[in-house]
Amino acid sequence: MRRISVDIGGTFTDCFVAWDGHYIGAKALTTHHNLAQGFNDALDIAVQGIGIEKRSILAGIDSVRYATTLGTNALIERKGPRIGLLVTEGFNSTVPLSRGRGYGEGLPFEKQRDLPNAVRPDPLVPIQMIRGVRERLSYNGEVLLPLDENDLREKLRQLVDQGAETIVVMFTNSVVNAAHELRVRDVFLEEYPSYLLGAIPLLLSHQVAGRKGEYSRAISTIIDSFLHQVMYHGLGTLALNLRANGYEKPMLISHNSGGMAQLNSTDALQTVHSGPVAGIAAAEHLAKNGDLGNIVATDMGGTSFDIGIVVEGGEKHYDFNPVIDRWLVSIPMVHLVTLGAGGGSIASFDQLYNTIKIGPESAGSDPGPACYDRGGMLPTVTDADLLLGYLDPENYANGRIKLNAARSRFAIEETLCDDLDLDVLDICKHIKQTADTNMGNGISTELGSRGYDTSEFTLLAYGGNGPLHCCGIANSLGVNRVLAPPFSPMFSALGAGNVNQMHIHEQSTYSVLFDTTANTIMSDYHRLNGAIEDLEKRGREDLLRQGMNSNDIQFRLEFDMRYGNQRVETAVSSETTRFESVHNILNLIQRFHTRYGERFGEGSQAPESGVRINTIRVSSYVELDKVDFKHIKPVTEKRSVEPVSQRLCHFVGYDKPVMTRVYDDSATKAGSFINGPAVVTTKDTTYLVEPNWSYHASHKGAVWFFKRKGAA
Repeated sequence: MRRISVDIGGTFTDCFVAWDGHYIGAKALTTHHNLAQGFNDALDIAVQGIGIEKRSILAGIDSVRYATTLGTNALIERKGPRIGLLVTEGFNSTVPLSRGRGYGEGLPFEKQRDLPNAVRPDPLVPIQMIRGVRERLSYNGEVLLPLDENDLREKLRQLVDQGAETIVVMFTNSVVNAAHELRVRDVFLEEYPSYLLGAIPLLLSHQVAGRKGEYSRAISTIIDSFLHQVMYHGLGTLALNLRANGYEKPMLISHNSGGMAQLNSTDALQTVHSGPVAGIAAAEHLAKNGDLGNIVATDMGGTSFDIGIVVEGGEKHYDFNPVIDRWLVSIPMVHLVTLGAGGGSIASFDQLYNTIKIGPESAGSDPGPACYDRGGMLPTVTDADLLLGYLDPENYANGRIKLNAARSRFAIEETLCDDLDLDVLDICKHIKQTADTNMGNGISTELGSRGYDTSEFTLLAYGGNGPLHCCGIANSLGVNRVLAPPFSPMFSALGAGNVNQMHIHEQSTYSVLFDTTANTIMSDYHRLNGAIEDLEKRGREDLLRQGMNSNDIQFRLEFDMRYGNQRVETAVSSETTRFESVHNILNLIQRFHTRYGERFGEGSQAPESGVRINTIRVSSYVELDKVDFKHIKPVTEKRSVEPVSQRLCHFVGYDKPVMTRVYDDSATKAGSFINGPAVVTTKDTTYLVEPNWSYHASHKGAVWFFKRKGAA
């Protein structure tokens, strides 16, 4: 296996190289003005560990895979084109009204409880850029009003004259019958051929999102259109950089569905949150390959803290209507929760509660935390960690970033000391405790909301700051066992290389499995099977177009089902891919019955209301080679390790500083056992073993933390 995988984060660009059984990871600061520079810096560091020239490696690898937050950042900064929107006449207000929930979606829970004071996000499409076109389809795709092409041409001219740089088409019920949207494309190309200078992209909603729900489908297509340009230029720059360095194969992009595809088969919307999702994909494989059972994956980077759940040895949770930034979209995305609690998260004074607030604002990589000495003036979690003694200012990021403790102290004194009336070190303890508690509360809320007990899970801590804060998070959570996985500082980059080539296709349907009025079971298997075959065909064509072998393609079938007219839908996987008898239908109903009971409590099922399918979903994928994670459980051997130095560190709950032993990379050898307090400084991260915890290194660079028995 020869591959390079990259996770371009808000602060660091992580690179992971797999070369004939050798695994090398590296980090470099993200260069937002030119992502290729940060990638080159990280790859240069990685190839030094292999001893092969970079150009030779790029010429000899099988694939380069990217996960990036480029789209996320563009949304936050609202950097995108002027968009024109065509809708069915009479639906002009669908997007501006946002189902009446636009004030609350994407806000923190405490602000959702105060909606009268909530602020609606600035629209991606101004009202004056929305036009209604005379056409109408029924719920089952029947043409009620033919497309008025003269009206369409007039509306297209109006949008172009108003400066539209891209156009989105969202017609009602087009996912059932796409004829009108497809005709719009033909007319558009007649009026504005693609070969004209300054040609305008046009996106059709049924090609971006295959489910009903006009608002979420419109927003999905609008965001895809909004990000198209920045993703095209950003990822295009990365592709050109690869070509210039001798890599000739297509570049692969990780998707937020947990799969990946070539750049020419990737929608911009699919890349949002793809970095954190790649980490969850790696966690899924780790749990299955290492036989770890239930794990909660936590990624603490420089900008954010991401939480994902993997249960039963590898089952992922999906959001089928996730909220991205402040907007509800209609794409399948691996479920994750993001908190503003990274190493670069800014600490500020909360006047309302007279305490310290962490994030969500971040110092990023430029200027970065105050201690980076690059112009940052605000205190961050990393500044507190440095002053508490956890970080080595001369060996941070393997010595590539020299930390300035005086700048950290100045930032805290200027920003927080007067308001809190505490000395600098007490404020630093408060910053660390607040950050750890926020992260612990986020994990507890996520597990509790899904009915899980934290004691049933292993806490998986990765990202550049995960091993540094994992004991503190575990203390606040009441967890006694933590695993920092192999290559934990660049675990999401590793995950980007571990995902399968995959596409997910969906189609809305109105398929009644059990009609309670007529007391009948579905017998029209041909229509249901035809829809499944069509989705499989689309997935197969996607993968064949990317050079996959037809015999390697596999399919996974799911249905979104509900009782009668309930609003709540439940995703149900199906072992049967073709329905040929009443027995097949009854088995599917039973699976839905069981899954519904697991989700909402046994006895809550309501079959007397009828059972129906609203969405058919097919995942088409090819299983690819993955990094081996076997034998990472704790080893029986306990090998003593000699510290390389010692220094005073300050810990939450301790009034005085504690003399703390410091170790280097030798402590990561299998069997190494250390009782805290201790600090293990490696070239890529820092492991903090807090008092009452022990550190036990396993194979492949995995490190286990255990709370010592009897410890409070």
